[in-house]
Amino acid sequence: MTQENLGRPARGRAAQARGVVAEQAACAALERDGWIVLARRLRTAAGELDVVAERDGLLAFIEVKARPDLLSAAIALGPRQRARLLAAGEIALGDNPGWGRNGVRFDVLLVDDAGRVRRIADAFRQEG
Repeated sequence: MTQENLGRPARGRAAQARGVVAEQAACAALERDGWIVLARRLRTAAGELDVVAERDGLLAFIEVKARPDLLSAAIALGPRQRARLLAAGEIALGDNPGWGRNGVRFDVLLVDDAGRVRRIADAFRQEG
């Protein structure tokens, strides 16, 4: 049965399962690159941060996007979601004042169906 033939609840479960696998692949890639994963699926009042990782005092709030191909994943992060992630990051920093002593950035990790992981470092910033 194809994704289109599934009912809404089944599509949601399939998307969630794909997201969990993609987050595992993203965390493994981060750790190979020397990052320490501080949190996964960190819930804040503004929303959830997929991964929070640190390397040499640089903190990265990471959004993981899983799609069949890397291009689809790259274009999946819209302005409303970026605003939500920025707000969630502010809350997380307020709750964890020791994080990010050498800076903070927002990264996007793209994961395709083949398990390839690509990073867009410093993908967006707070304007103003």
